[in-house]
Amino acid sequence: MSKVNLWIHVVWLTKLRKPYITKEFKWKLYEHIRNNAEEKGVHIDFINGSEDHIHCLINLKPTQSLSRVIQLLKGESSKWINDNKFIKEYFEWQHEYYASSISKSEVQKVRNYIKNQELHHREISTGSEIRDVFK
Repeated sequence: MSKVNLWIHVVWLTKLRKPYITKEFKWKLYEHIRNNAEEKGVHIDFINGSEDHIHCLINLKPTQSLSRVIQLLKGESSKWINDNKFIKEYFEWQHEYYASSISKSEVQKVRNYIKNQELHHREISTGSEIRDVFK
């Protein structure tokens, strides 16, 4: 029997890094993304972010393609946001995303990093974060 343990830290941004993910809205969005992922057999271990981006820690199954998983999560969530008119403008995610595999020994460290996004972004911009995390 094969044993596979694929941990991926993924970040995607709002189109033009617009600050659409407000404090009032973000937990609804995260819950929706998590529920949608679950329905599609995708395990999101941890999710959080800031006003212009989302971090997810995903445990991929060996049969799942990262690009397909991200396409499902981003595409469905933007449709949900627009259908429910949570944002006054038309909402889009940037086409790009950032992803990095992590070892099992780093999972808790990445969870803590994702958990502390609000505090983290008081000091560091999204652009700097992406350059630092995904060198």
